[in-house]
Amino acid sequence: MLIDKLKKYNVILGSNSARRKEILEKMGLQVNVVASDIDESYSENIKPHEVPVFLAEKKSKALNYLIKEKNILITADTIVLLKNKILSKPKDQVDAKKILLDLSSKTHDVITGVCIASTKETLSFSCSTSVTFNLIHENDIDYYIKKYKPFDKAGSYGIQEWIGLIGINKISGSYSNVVGLPSSRLYHELKRFI
Repeated sequence: MLIDKLKKYNVILGSNSARRKEILEKMGLQVNVVASDIDESYSENIKPHEVPVFLAEKKSKALNYLIKEKNILITADTIVLLKNKILSKPKDQVDAKKILLDLSSKTHDVITGVCIASTKETLSFSCSTSVTFNLIHENDIDYYIKKYKPFDKAGSYGIQEWIGLIGINKISGSYSNVVGLPSSRLYHELKRFI
């Protein structure tokens, strides 16, 4: 079993995300967290759907010093893509409201790029999930922003929060991917990796 094999390794999550840590722990992994505060800029020449893997690899390179014998480093980045345009983390309350109004009644893609690295190899992949919102009224958006302050979230929302419960009509693909890590795909990639 993967869980038993991974006990021989020190699994490091290169991310500030409590949600990613929680997903890994629910998968049965014991993880050490190391923040990856990097410049998340990227060239305009990169296609939007390739940005998450590019940033996951950039985070991995920044934490390269952690890759030692018996260490496995996992880094990730998640974007929200609407009509081939990346919706970043909101700058403020006004920006968050604008983003959520843009998502209302529409389908968008959530893409997470993941990089797994050890002393022997590096493996990168991405996973995409389509999310469709119902019509969300302005007063619901105002309530959500005021109560949940989604300023650290791509697309200005967390699917596991109130807005996800009342606003999402349909998802096609991995739910955990929208939260921040595609758990099933990651499990199978780790099995091949070790």
